[in-house]
Order: sequence, then structure tokens, then C-alpha cells
Amino acid sequence: MPIYCEIVSQDRMVFEGDADIVILPGTEGEMGVLPNHAPLLSTLKYGVVKVRQQGKEEVFTVAGGIVDVQPDRVVILTDAAENVEEINVARAEAAKRRAEEMLQAGPPPDTDEYLAIEAALRRSKLRLDAVKKYRGPVRQSYYQREE
Repeated sequence: MPIYCEIVSQDRMVFEGDADIVILPGTEGEMGVLPNHAPLLSTLKYGVVKVRQQGKEEVFTVAGGIVDVQPDRVVILTDAAENVEEINVARAEAAKRRAEEMLQAGPPPDTDEYLAIEAALRRSKLRLDAVKKYRGPVRQSYYQREE
């Protein structure tokens, strides 16, 4: 019996479907959720969510958030999420460069702006690291050309 999983970002439903196991980047460490898991509410850190179903694995990046686990479902609510297969490497590289340039120019006077730049840099690094680690060799060689 599978467990139903939803990954929801601010702007869209990123994934919904059944899974044999969902692996999450909890703030206290990585956790796996199987069907009939005890109810749990937890925070997530920036990281990778893996959804496995019948030997296939889908990988998603998440920019923090929360997870609500029930015995029959897992709901992940996050500011931003993306399937690793859909990551646009050129855009992620450009975002990383922009954030690094802004930080090198010196910290902005507004703390909120600084935190937004820092979050953008963190997210772009996460996306690029996930592409490097989880995409197949053909796409990985494409990523290496972009560097």
C-alpha cells in the first residue's frame, strides 16, 4: 500500500502521486516516510526530496518549508520547489552569479534585502548541486559545459 505525496510551492503543485517512500531534508536530519507512518509535523531545510515508487525515483529541490505526515499522506509546503529534471542550468548559473556580485559589492543597508540575496544564492547553489548529483551522465556533461 503506497503513501500519497504532495509537494506544493507558493505558485504551483510541483508533484502529487503515490510513493513507496518519501525521503525529506528535515532540519534535524534526513528522514524517510513510509506508508502508515506516525503523524508528524516538521520543518524542512533547503535540500532534496526523493519520491520513490516501484523502483523509480523522482528528485525535487525544496527551499525549506514544512511537512505534514499522516499515515496515508505526506504534504510538503515550501517557498520554492522544482523537479531536478526541470532545472534550467543557465538560469541557475545566472542567478548564482547575480547574487554573488551583489554580495561582493557590499552588504545592502536593508537587512531584508541582504537576506533575500543570501537566500537566492543558497537556492541557486542547491539547484546546481542537485543537477550535478542527480541528473544522468548526458545532462551532467551539458551542465559541465555551462560552467
